[in-house]
Amino acid sequence: MGAEIAAHSPAAAAIFRQADAILDFPLSELCFQGPEETLTDTINVQPALLTSAIAALRAVEEKLGRPIQAAAAAGHSLGEYTALVAAGALSFEDALRLVRERGRLMKLAGERAPGGMAAIIALDTEKIAAICQQASDEMNGPVVIANDNCPGQVVISGDEAALGRAMALATEARARKVVRLAVSIAAHSPLMGTVQEAFSAAVAQATIKPPNFPIIANISAQPMQDVTAIRQELNAQLQSAVQWTQSMQYLIAQGHQQFIEFGPGKVLAGLMKRVDRRFRKMPAVVTWENVLTVADLLADEHHQPA
Repeated sequence: MGAEIAAHSPAAAAIFRQADAILDFPLSELCFQGPEETLTDTINVQPALLTSAIAALRAVEEKLGRPIQAAAAAGHSLGEYTALVAAGALSFEDALRLVRERGRLMKLAGERAPGGMAAIIALDTEKIAAICQQASDEMNGPVVIANDNCPGQVVISGDEAALGRAMALATEARARKVVRLAVSIAAHSPLMGTVQEAFSAAVAQATIKPPNFPIIANISAQPMQDVTAIRQELNAQLQSAVQWTQSMQYLIAQGHQQFIEFGPGKVLAGLMKRVDRRFRKMPAVVTWENVLTVADLLADEHHQPA
């Protein structure tokens, strides 16, 4: 994760070195070499994903010769922290410390209140919400929509028994596919409430500034343009659903035509194709070759990507 860009870009390599120093352990070695089972532990993967995304961002800015000035930004769940760093609302150091603590606390919440997550494919979102309510009532435990990723792809999250019942109900309702995710936590659900107070304390300690451009909030799918709104979003996001479909639809409705994904993968680019087929060629910054392409796009004054 991030090894190729770090090998070619001094600015990207510097981000990995900075992360190692901030966290006081070799995160870069874990990103570049694994082992995978350690890297994918939520306490490690959250700072790893943030660091890799910011490394890609800094590599592009290095080629561009200046910080990016997007029309807007959005980040899916953990990615919201990347968007905040890109917009200057959070320093990389503060964001890294926050996501490390976020990962630690989410893991702790999973131990205190075991749960899980499942993806439901090709079933109406309103039907899924009704299924979650039915399963919660029947099993006396919460299961909720955690991510509305794109039309036809919703992730649910919650208590083990309620989650299992909701998966069964979704199958009965003729969902095309119901897949249990390989995670041991119930992210974006009430089960995260056991660590909410501790995480809110961490958010309160972080220095947050007004963003240089609007950030589209996960919860409301509307712009956050001041410090109070950002702090409220980070606190509430822990237990609230990621409204990614609505976030992208908002940006499209505002007239944005060019979208760029920063991070070690093409997940959001894939979701965007499902939100609106006009964006099926959205570039994703995942290799050194992509960095040059994206820098050229950002240098064009006629385009202000989101």
